[in-house]
Amino acid sequence: MTTLTNAVVLVTGANGGLGIHFVEQALARGAAKVYATARTPRTWDDARVVPLRLDVTDPASIADVLAQTGDTTVLINNAGIEKFGTLLTTSPEDVRAIYETNVFGPIALVQAYAPVLAGHGGGAIINVHSALSFFSIPGVYSSTKSAFWGATNSLRVELASQGTQVLGAHLGYTDTPMIQALDVPKGDPRDVVNNIYTDLEAGAHESLADEIARGAHASLSAPIHERYAAQGITAA
Repeated sequence: MTTLTNAVVLVTGANGGLGIHFVEQALARGAAKVYATARTPRTWDDARVVPLRLDVTDPASIADVLAQTGDTTVLINNAGIEKFGTLLTTSPEDVRAIYETNVFGPIALVQAYAPVLAGHGGGAIINVHSALSFFSIPGVYSSTKSAFWGATNSLRVELASQGTQVLGAHLGYTDTPMIQALDVPKGDPRDVVNNIYTDLEAGAHESLADEIARGAHASLSAPIHERYAAQGITAA
């Protein structure tokens, strides 16, 4: 169980729709400081927020930020990118770039901050996944979220001995800039972040932060041809 009272929180992708709420709601729940990181950090009106430049795909950038944030007790891996298209038509370079940001960068951050968190009694990590970790659609993005989900499950086991809580957070379409062009029902990012933080402070290992995520998770035991019938997958 992790309390945000007096916590020092580091948020990646802090400029985005979810990231802003991770920063603001951490402070509302009593965090002492929030490192708001992004490739191009914005300014904040609260002295408790420390904006820092961070490119999660760049080891030198991670090392630079790590050197400035040794008091971190909660790491939130929220940064992510999407380039719409199919796996068959997306260039190998773009596939690698999406995996670098959505999977390998967060893993590198966990590797970097695990000793820091251990030094503060364990702390916590929130890895932001997606309902698409459980149900794939055409394109690269959902495959990265499935990969990140698998990595989180392994990291949770590896970090248990040092007392680090690892929370995997899953959500459906949420009203953020990443999906602003999609004409689909979207959840409120305020509600999603509130649910994730509530689960963190309750000691949960996984947060199914909205109905779409809960439904996708519940469908995992169904046969593939039933889950993907609408995409043309049929029984043998």
